[in-house]
Amino acid sequence: MKSWLQPPRLRIGEENEAEPRHATWLELFYDLVFVVAVSQLAHNLSKDVSITGFLGFVMLFVPVWWVWIGSTFYANRFDSDTIGRRLLMGIQMLAVAALAINVHHGLDSSSVGFALSYAAARGVLVIEYLWAGWYIPTARKLTNYYAGGFAIAATLWLISAFVPIPFRFILWGIGLAVDFATPLTAQRFQLQLPLHLEHLPERFGLFTIIVLGEAIIAVVNGVAEVEWDGISELAAIFGFATAFSLWWVYFENVSGSALRTAGALRKFQIYQVWLYGHLPLVIGLAAAGVGVEHAIATESNLALSNPDRWLLCGSVALCYLALAILHRTGVIFHCKARTRHRLGAMAALLVVAIAGTNLLPITVTAIVAIICAAQVGLDLYQGRPATA
Repeated sequence: MKSWLQPPRLRIGEENEAEPRHATWLELFYDLVFVVAVSQLAHNLSKDVSITGFLGFVMLFVPVWWVWIGSTFYANRFDSDTIGRRLLMGIQMLAVAALAINVHHGLDSSSVGFALSYAAARGVLVIEYLWAGWYIPTARKLTNYYAGGFAIAATLWLISAFVPIPFRFILWGIGLAVDFATPLTAQRFQLQLPLHLEHLPERFGLFTIIVLGEAIIAVVNGVAEVEWDGISELAAIFGFATAFSLWWVYFENVSGSALRTAGALRKFQIYQVWLYGHLPLVIGLAAAGVGVEHAIATESNLALSNPDRWLLCGSVALCYLALAILHRTGVIFHCKARTRHRLGAMAALLVVAIAGTNLLPITVTAIVAIICAAQVGLDLYQGRPATA
């Protein structure tokens, strides 16, 4: 019990670099609430797959994702198993649960609740940074800078709850801009406290698994909502193959080597690309699951509607665009050939989205699955990347 009462500790430095660093049980428990949040976001998108519906999905997805990012980067440097840390994480989980509840009509009648929930989640993070800075003088410049920037953003979200739409959403945008800009402009402080290079890839991988899990749930839901027949079963298999292939090409190529190299050379741009480059990937993965669900639920003898076809093909294309960026910048396995492969898959999927007006659902899901499986085949032909 005494060890639980100790203050936060710095988890980086030469004395700790040799220690294996993995996600803690508290972090894994914390991730559970994001399983619910991603599920609610996907369900909300499923009700409106139009362009405006997708943009609304993105607008709500980004704050939820950013809350997870904030907690992950704090834990990377300052995590400790104390009573105070556990309680603060519990409060933040309640705030994320409130975000999930307010996702439905989150850009309308529930937007006040969504704004207050986000402000509360970010407020907890501000407290954690101030707490860490109080006990760790060497980290105080970084923690004060982060706490100041995040506090400004949280205040804007709090104020937004008391102003009418559309000014509320303008404040959301400004608040997110401040949130995103804070780590981007803190390089001079980050140089003194580089990130732990074992912990970060694992945490991002876990969130990717959460989003891929939603895609698997969507396949199951799609089959459960229709009368079983050979066509729906085959479409479900194609949908699963798509998710499995995306899992394969990401986790086959993800490695901590790029981050280790960046840490050695103090190339903090790699950290930023790692952070922001994963956003379109997880958005695409979450939306792809909804697209598969709609394709399975569509009458097998009717052409897949334009919105559903664009959602499925466009979201998977977005995944490959993100993977191409990550390959090209060396965030994951640096390879020009695999960058071209991912861009080729993106182009092929967009062709299907544009020209596949009369295609049946089973045809669209089959083509998407074949394109994704081809990416796995190309990687296997080229050989496995070396791991550090």
